[in-house]
Amino acid sequence: MAAGVVGLWRLQWRLEELEQRVGDGTCGPRKVVDELVKVQVTLSNIVGKRERIKILFKKIEDVTKYLDPQYIDRMAVPDAMKLQFILAEKQVIPSQAALLEQVKNLQPILESASIQAVPDHAAKLQQLSQIHIQQQERHQDLTDSVKTLLEDYNKMTMHLSKQFIQWNEILTWLEMAKETKPVAE
Repeated sequence: MAAGVVGLWRLQWRLEELEQRVGDGTCGPRKVVDELVKVQVTLSNIVGKRERIKILFKKIEDVTKYLDPQYIDRMAVPDAMKLQFILAEKQVIPSQAALLEQVKNLQPILESASIQAVPDHAAKLQQLSQIHIQQQERHQDLTDSVKTLLEDYNKMTMHLSKQFIQWNEILTWLEMAKETKPVAE
């Protein structure tokens, strides 16, 4: 009931706002409702005098009836075929009914205060999302830095290993050369 009163006040406010906008400013606001009534009376007088217009109004009702999507279904699909459609879905209907019953049982959860408060938490969630994105970017930067450091470490280790192998070969060669020299007596 309170929603109806609020709706009525809102409608009245919108009507007054519209009347203010339509007013020409010199002779005060024109009453939109009064003008609409005058137009409706004038149209009724015109329709009452002309038979062609009455026929047209009747045809408008027919056209709206023909434009209704259900009208085509009623005309194109006979009742026997509708029965066949229902019988074809006979096995699916109980499972759909069970799912509908499950949704009905879970509806109090959807109407709970926690779910209703979700829009209030949207701003916080947006902030957390931004923080998460920033942390992911920092994580990626750190990962790239560690990867670069590991590659440099591996290169350095490989170069040192090669250098030690070369030094070992040189040392071995020098030791072998020293042993093969005749010793002067």
